[in-house]
Amino acid sequence: MILTGMGATAFMSFSFWITLGLLSLSLIYTFFKLRVKNTINKNRTRLLQSLGFSSQDDPVFLGFFHPYCDAGGGGERVLWTALRDVQREFPEVICVVYTGDTDASREQIILKVKNRFNIDLNPRRLAFVYLTNRYLIEDGKFTRFTLLFQSLASVLVAYNGLMQLVPDVYFDTMGYAFTFPLVHFLTGIKIAAYVHYPTISADMLQRVYERRTAYNNGAALAQSWFWTSGKLIYYRMFAKAYSFCGSFAEVVMVNSTWTKGHIDQLWHTDADIVYPPCDTERLNELPLTNRKAMIVSVAQFRPEKDHELQLNAMARLVEKYPQWRNSDTALELVLIGSSRNAGDEQRIARLKQQSQQLGIEDVVRFEVNASFDLLVESLGQGKVGLHTMWNEHFGIGVVEYQAAGLIPVAHNSAGPKMDIVVDYDGKPTGYLADSVESFADKLHAALSLSEQEYKVVASNARASSSDRFSELAFSVDLLRCLRRCLT
Repeated sequence: MILTGMGATAFMSFSFWITLGLLSLSLIYTFFKLRVKNTINKNRTRLLQSLGFSSQDDPVFLGFFHPYCDAGGGGERVLWTALRDVQREFPEVICVVYTGDTDASREQIILKVKNRFNIDLNPRRLAFVYLTNRYLIEDGKFTRFTLLFQSLASVLVAYNGLMQLVPDVYFDTMGYAFTFPLVHFLTGIKIAAYVHYPTISADMLQRVYERRTAYNNGAALAQSWFWTSGKLIYYRMFAKAYSFCGSFAEVVMVNSTWTKGHIDQLWHTDADIVYPPCDTERLNELPLTNRKAMIVSVAQFRPEKDHELQLNAMARLVEKYPQWRNSDTALELVLIGSSRNAGDEQRIARLKQQSQQLGIEDVVRFEVNASFDLLVESLGQGKVGLHTMWNEHFGIGVVEYQAAGLIPVAHNSAGPKMDIVVDYDGKPTGYLADSVESFADKLHAALSLSEQEYKVVASNARASSSDRFSELAFSVDLLRCLRRCLT
């Protein structure tokens, strides 16, 4: 009887604390939901007036969640091309970009888009919401459990945006799926996603399982059975959470066959493949004559782009095939990319130091935050385009190489392998490699093509990119998907 009484007391105590916890969570949820709801009309009126509209107007607000909208990379080309196409197709829509680039004014961002991508935007139907707490998701903010903490931090960043404006459609174009439940439960609005790269994938789990060292799997952790086992458990739990969050998206677009395979499996959806846009028309105008022995690399200076591999491959190329350094032909590797923050600046400094240590500083040139005109000029002079990112979701830079007449030497994985550097009309469109040695060999093979052989491969690659990856093809596919949200 005493034990029974003690059991009943313990059960009642447990039930009390569970009820109290649930009640507390309910009150917290109601508080934040009402707080966001009370800002909607006021913030919309303020934004309409800032754009010169009457407070009586009732447009559709399409919110692009893209905290690094001013970065100038392939993801930003997708953002600005999509935004321009929406402005053209849906004149009743006001596009709102949620960005953390607080040091750039509205006019400066629009001008940079024009200079970098040659894209004209309608400023009267474009507004920016500045995310003052973007520092929470900056590279280097979390040195351990980076995926988890950055994902949770993105929720706080998204809440900051919602408090400034609640759109009618929330369109995540940068891969912050953990924000979806917040948006759904606090606002109930439609959610769309354009996924460049799954935050977690089976390939990442496999790399940890095999104890392979990478930028996100340090040597000390990779060599330890204990830490490897713990990281596998962490990754699997994170994948479950990522799957739950992704399920809130009503419209899901992905940029490649590889990404679709992972997102369909993780989010239990049937995503639409919308290949990223490439300005193929302008790049196709570049002549295939008078090309130099120049290797062009176009990629943001982020760790996953693996510029270190490019420099090591270049050093191996001139070591294994010394004729490229000793000949009259001026061989050069040009690294073109944007720098987003202090972390990128430090990375660039380390790369320059690496080129000196390898003894190739005389054949390597860095072009940081280059203009669109300089980019096009380099693409028009070079003969080979270099890409080294493992499991690049798609690889818009590789498409640009093809359209511009460069022969790509790309990493033998994911997007480049499955969608881009594939035979077209029964003929090759480039080369694939996956190690320092193979990259050096493929670079040598591409550079050694005769003028006629080069033109055959380059022309075929150009035709392939123009047929499948043009801005027109992107626009048709993207708008078909977004109509489900905007009409």
